[in-house]
Amino acid sequence: MLRSKLLKGPEEKCAVLLTAHARCHDGRQLILVRETVFPTASDYSSSSVQHAEMRPEFVARVAKQARSQKLSLVFVHSHPGRHAPAFSSIDDGGEKELFAFLARREHEGPHAAIVLSEGGMSARLLGQSEHIRVVSVGDRRTVEFDPYDGSRYDAALFDRQVRAFGAEGQSILKRLRVAIVGLGGTGSIALQQLTHLGIRDFILIDPDHVELTNLNRVVGANESDVDIDKIEVATRYLKRFDPDAAVQGVVGNIVHGSVAHRLVDADVIFCCTDSHGSRSVIQQVAYQYLIPCLDVGSTIATRDGQVTGIFGRVQLLGPDHSCLWCSELLSSEEVRRDMMNDFERQADPYVQGANEPAPSVVSLNGTVVSLAVTMFLGLVTSVPTDARHLIYNARTSSLRSVRAAPKEDCFICSRKGVYARGDAQQLFARAD
Repeated sequence: MLRSKLLKGPEEKCAVLLTAHARCHDGRQLILVRETVFPTASDYSSSSVQHAEMRPEFVARVAKQARSQKLSLVFVHSHPGRHAPAFSSIDDGGEKELFAFLARREHEGPHAAIVLSEGGMSARLLGQSEHIRVVSVGDRRTVEFDPYDGSRYDAALFDRQVRAFGAEGQSILKRLRVAIVGLGGTGSIALQQLTHLGIRDFILIDPDHVELTNLNRVVGANESDVDIDKIEVATRYLKRFDPDAAVQGVVGNIVHGSVAHRLVDADVIFCCTDSHGSRSVIQQVAYQYLIPCLDVGSTIATRDGQVTGIFGRVQLLGPDHSCLWCSELLSSEEVRRDMMNDFERQADPYVQGANEPAPSVVSLNGTVVSLAVTMFLGLVTSVPTDARHLIYNARTSSLRSVRAAPKEDCFICSRKGVYARGDAQQLFARAD
């Protein structure tokens, strides 16, 4: 949108982004765009091929709007030409004035600036020399600008993949940090496939240990692993491929706020859980912090001991895509129950004992996870896969691509909801 608006015509043009922010556990800070404001012709004090300046009244009006919503500002302007843009000395002076203006009004940041041209973009903290990364998220996750990109991979090891989606695609995979929530039947297969693809930085979250009944479907587990944390089994599998791989293992339930907040450090999330409560919390993180999430599910329906249906589903959760509430895939009653602690569950008259374990077969899990990982490749690399919501029916051997429309007033995926609110919004999770 910025390119289509600001790079039309020869004159330099401007925009202002209203942004929330968040702090990651690794010390990084996220600036999350919630709204874009474009000045009208009368809002410019000057506009030419070499220079554009917004009127102080316009800047003051937008700054007041941002401050009332406790948002920070990113000032964007264009440069002419097809070369990669760089901040000029005129930009330096203008940013110092903007920074001083905001400081006088005690408008807390972080504030930033972006310059873009037909040749790319550059970004930095407002009035400073520190450059920052820019990522766009939608149907695809694209790194628009990365001043720190120095990633390298083993060319011989990944030669056949590079032949498929190029050296740039393999470099992208090397740079990603992927979170997997749930290391059971689907999550362990997701870890296996992502490891083979070259992901070497993971956040793994699961509260459970391996049980005997898990061994028919948990990749990497054997009888000697019974009573061992699933996180430990998954980490062992990854480290066999690369002892230097980075793993943040969290033995905990994602419905707890402190555990869920660990996902903020991720670039992409794989949701491989089987409860409504966990999915509800994970998807909130996806929209609130603009982190694309691939929700994976499989179901074997039975009646009187006979299989009546075999289904799988992969759905991208993130900007411009409907959430699980809009897709009518969550039950508020199930979410309520999942958020209870043991004492509350025992006291609740509507909870009738434990749920029966659902059927699970490794082949169906593998099929659905393979669809999800291929969708992931289409999301982060140039692999030409456009589907972002797939329904698999094993009985009819059919695969359908669907797309549900987000509801305008949804409390999760709309601009009226938690969308891009960052740390300003509390997670709807169980208290720690």
